[in-house]
Amino acid sequence: MSMIRDLRAAVRPSRPSLRKDTGAYDATRDPSTPSAVVDCAVYRDGRRVATDQQLSPHEAMRQVRRDGGFVWIGLHEPSEAEFSGIAGEFGLHPLAVEDAVQAHQRPKLERYDDSLFTVFKTIHYVEHDELTANSEIVETGEVMCFTGRDFFITVRHGGQGSLRALRHRLQDDPELLAKGPSAVLHSIADHVVDGYVAVADAVQDDIDEVETEVFTPGRGGKVSRGVDSARIYQLKREVLEFKRAVAPLLRPMQLLSERPMRLVDPDIQKYFRDVADHLARVQEQVLGFDELLNSILQANLAQASVAQNEDMRKITSWAAIIAVPTMVCGVYGMNFDYMPETHWKLGYPVIMAITGVICLGIHRTLKRNGWL
Repeated sequence: MSMIRDLRAAVRPSRPSLRKDTGAYDATRDPSTPSAVVDCAVYRDGRRVATDQQLSPHEAMRQVRRDGGFVWIGLHEPSEAEFSGIAGEFGLHPLAVEDAVQAHQRPKLERYDDSLFTVFKTIHYVEHDELTANSEIVETGEVMCFTGRDFFITVRHGGQGSLRALRHRLQDDPELLAKGPSAVLHSIADHVVDGYVAVADAVQDDIDEVETEVFTPGRGGKVSRGVDSARIYQLKREVLEFKRAVAPLLRPMQLLSERPMRLVDPDIQKYFRDVADHLARVQEQVLGFDELLNSILQANLAQASVAQNEDMRKITSWAAIIAVPTMVCGVYGMNFDYMPETHWKLGYPVIMAITGVICLGIHRTLKRNGWL
C-alpha cells in the first residue's frame, strides 16, 4: 500500500517549468551551440549518478553498459541531425525516429525488437476571461517515449508538457526508479492522463456556462434568443481536439496493463490498469461533452428560430392594425363626387372614431392571443 501511495504521489501533475536547459549529445560539439537535449542522466539502484558536468548520451550509455542501471535522456523538438546520433547510439528503429522528429502523430504504442515506442498527446487548458468565437480552449503538445532495457528517451514537442518537475519527483522516490525505464513510462502516462482529468473539469465549466446562457429565460420570462452559435461551435471544435488526444490512447494503455511485455516490469504493469481506468473515464466524459454540445447547439438554433417567429408575428400584427386606417384613407382619397360623408359636419370625427375602435379591437384580440 505504501508503494501505491508513493507511486501516485510521484506522478501528481504540477505546474510546468518555463525554463529550458541545454546540453550536448555529441562530446565534440561546441558547448556554446544550443542543443535539443534538456537533460541526460544515469540512474543506478533508483538514484541519479552524480557527475561534475552534463553527460552526453554516448558517455551516459557507456557508463550504463559498464556499471549497470539505465539512462534517461530528455529532448525538446530535436532536428533530424540532432537526433540521428542518439538514434544510432541506442539502435532506435528508423520509422520510430522519423515519427519522433516530425511530430503530429496519433497516440499509439509500437513494439520493436529491443524497445517500445509510445506517443502521448499532452493537453493544456488555456485560461480566458470570456469565451468567444475565437477562444482557444485547449493547447496540445506531444511526448514520444522510447523504452529500452537500459534506456529511456523522451522527445517533447510543443511549449507545454514539461517533464522537469516529474523527473525531480521520481528522483525523490528511489524505490520506484529502481524498477527501471518502465517505471518512468508509467509515471509519464499517469502524468499525462491526470492532465486530461484537470482539463476535462475546466472544459466542463465552460460548457456549463454556455448551457446556462442558452437556457436562461429572456426578459419578461420570454424565450431566450440564445447565444452566438459561433461560440458553441468553437467550443465543439476544441472538444474534438481533446477527443483526438484521449480516444486513441486507451488501447495502448490497455495493452500495457493486460499483455505481458519483457520491457515492462511486472510490478509496474499492474499500475497501468489504474491509468487505463482514469483514461476510460475521461474518454466517457469527453464523448459526453460532444453529445451535450450537439444538444446545446440544436437548442440554441431552435430558440433563435422561435425568436424570429415571434418577431414576424409582431410585424404581421402591426401591419394588420395599420391596414385599417390605410384602407379608410385610401377610400376617402379617391375624390368621388358623390360621397355623403364629405358634406357632413360630423363625418370626419365619426370616421376617425370608427377607425380607432376597429384598430383597438384588433390590437386587443392579437394581444389576447399572444401575438403582441
